[in-house]
Amino acid sequence: MKAIVFDGTTNRLVDGVTVREPGPGEVQVRIVASGLCQSDLSVVNGKIPFPVPVILGHEGAGVVEAVGPGVSIPAVGDHVVLSTLATCGQCAACTSGRPTMCRESFGKTATPFELDGTPVHNFATLSTFAERIVVQAGQAIPIPADIPLSTACLIGCAVLTGAGAVLNRARVNPGDTVVVIGAGGIGLNVLQAARVAGAATIVAIDTNPDKESKTSLFGATHFVDATAGDTVATVRELTGGGADHVFDCVGGEAITSQAMEMVDWGGQLIMLGVAGPEAKLSVPAQSFYMDRSVLGCRYGTSRPGADIPKYVDLYRSGRLLLDELVTKTYELEDFDTLMDDGRNGRLDRGVLLMPS
Repeated sequence: MKAIVFDGTTNRLVDGVTVREPGPGEVQVRIVASGLCQSDLSVVNGKIPFPVPVILGHEGAGVVEAVGPGVSIPAVGDHVVLSTLATCGQCAACTSGRPTMCRESFGKTATPFELDGTPVHNFATLSTFAERIVVQAGQAIPIPADIPLSTACLIGCAVLTGAGAVLNRARVNPGDTVVVIGAGGIGLNVLQAARVAGAATIVAIDTNPDKESKTSLFGATHFVDATAGDTVATVRELTGGGADHVFDCVGGEAITSQAMEMVDWGGQLIMLGVAGPEAKLSVPAQSFYMDRSVLGCRYGTSRPGADIPKYVDLYRSGRLLLDELVTKTYELEDFDTLMDDGRNGRLDRGVLLMPS
């Protein structure tokens, strides 16, 4: 089969990759569509260290082609959205409904693929830049067959991470004030989830002023050009002194420190952007004296088995925008162009379409 293999220097489209058969509790999925996420780019640029060779991609959707022993859900032929959470299902975190905190599965790497006799790692327990993958049955969440897989794939990362940060981690309430730093794929989903949650003031911040109309479509009530003037002062004016919830969807020491200055008394900063491994957060201790908080957030504090069907329902009702997230689709042979567009900020989300 065809796949994009990253060797530590370049991504190569190769034919002849093999993937093992599904074992007990596993399924084989034919990938139909896969989004390009910042985390994939972060492996390529070295921001996220990862063993190679590896097949990247972790935001996918497809069709179940085979199931291993003991699997009843999903079934062969089911359309599925894929989750990165290959959890053990038995630890305290899993059994208490906090699968993103499963230590038994976190950071584990595997080599289910081979190329010319050489094992190839998977990424985020998925590797959706391949035509077929094998995953735990619980990672393949069935969705109705009438939902386009070319947009449903985005639920698996951008939506679970962004919307989950709002609804699961921050627990935004009606009437709250929200600030979102970075209007990429994750940030747009934070914006629309804040709208769904009933936030009264939703401020989007980005260095690209052309994104104002897109952020408005997704729910922003105000847009701030981060390159023009004093961003912190502008946010404080728009929010009446500071926001209840500030979402940092970019990462980096300077941005995160600035984000903390936008948080109101009793408010919270939720960190979503991937910072480099050496990055440090420097915040004055007095920032916390008025009940301010800093929250990490892994994968939207999601429970994919419950959250993915919920987001599908919101999409079908018109409250959650998915089609509008996709800037452009690409064929497998155009992967280099997809990567270049992603690196240079030309995409909200680019989607790779696999051969049918």
